[in-house]
Formats: sequence, structure tokens, C-alpha cells
Amino acid sequence: MRHTLLPLCAETLLAATLTIMPPLRAQTLSNRTPEQIKASYAAHQGDFDYLLGDWEFTSVSRDFGAGRGYWSAVRLAEGAQVLDEYRVVGDSGQTYYASATLRAYNAVLDRWELVSAEQGTGLQNVGTAHKAGAEMHIEQKFGVMSPTPSLWRIRYYDIRPDRFSWTGDRSTDGGKTWTPQWLQIEARRIGRPRALGPLAPAKR
Repeated sequence: MRHTLLPLCAETLLAATLTIMPPLRAQTLSNRTPEQIKASYAAHQGDFDYLLGDWEFTSVSRDFGAGRGYWSAVRLAEGAQVLDEYRVVGDSGQTYYASATLRAYNAVLDRWELVSAEQGTGLQNVGTAHKAGAEMHIEQKFGVMSPTPSLWRIRYYDIRPDRFSWTGDRSTDGGKTWTPQWLQIEARRIGRPRALGPLAPAKR
């Protein structure tokens, strides 16, 4: 069931992102040359390839204690874009929490940009990411439309073909103070990497 949701999530997220994102000229642009932009794209377009495929994970949360769930990620048909679905489930497989995240590499600004969607809260949970050695580091807002928004510093580490570890530090005062390891995740691969084909393939 979670696999069948991915094409719909991709279409919804892409359409909504195009609607709410300001034009590129309105953003702060770098002075990088076309050659530098092209080189950055070539170097970083596969930074999130390790996440592609299907995963089963266990977690420990300061809020909810021990948990488990599934995580699936696909590469979209065009460009350095990855769509993933994160789902926390109960002992009988019932969904406790689910979110979808679109990750896209911005070669002009030399960074990954993320936006996550949860049911009924729009596209407010935005963030950025960059590769740091063998790790991936993310800073992202969550719960922006809730009474208790928070800022997270996330680290993917010990990344291997069949597993990875994840830890998130949390701040509820805009980054002034942090609670380390608010959430920890251990993921194990259960499905091979895959890609999502064009949603509207060209006609011959």
C-alpha cells in the first residue's frame, strides 16, 4: 500500500512546491560560474542515493519511546530529486504517523533543499542539507503549523548498502538551546534502490 502512494505524493508535492516557491531571481543567488554550477551538480547529484529503496527501521524517541516503521525513497525521473515516504506503524501495521519529503539539489546555491508534507499542514517544514565527509547533515523545521514548532539538526551516519543510522537533535527556541538525540533511528534495507518513471511520458 505504501508503494502505491508514492506516485500520488510525487505529483502533489511537485505541483504544490512550484506554486509556493518564489522565482529563482527573487532568491539570494551566488556568483558561481556556469562551470562551477555544472561541477557541483555532477559531484552532488547522487548524495542521497544511499536512501533509495525500501527500509524497515526501529527508533527511540524522547517523546514516544521505542517505535518502528517503514521508509521508502525513489529517484524522480528528471534531475537530482528524491521523494521519500516515512511511516511509523504499530504492532498490527496501523499507521501512527506518516510524512513525505521531496529532496532536490540546488546547484546554484550548492546545497540540497527539502520540504516535508504532513496531513493537513501544507509545505511549511523546509530545510537544507549537505554532505559532510561520509555523513549527510540536515537542518530542518518541523511542526511549523503546530503549537510547538521545532528546529532539528539531523545526521545520517554509518551509511552502508544495507543499513544506516540517523540521529536528530531538537531545539524549541529557534536554535538557542538543543536537546541531543531527541530521536534515534536504525534502518535496515528490505528493498532494492528504484526510480519513479515520468508521470507524463512523452508521446511518440
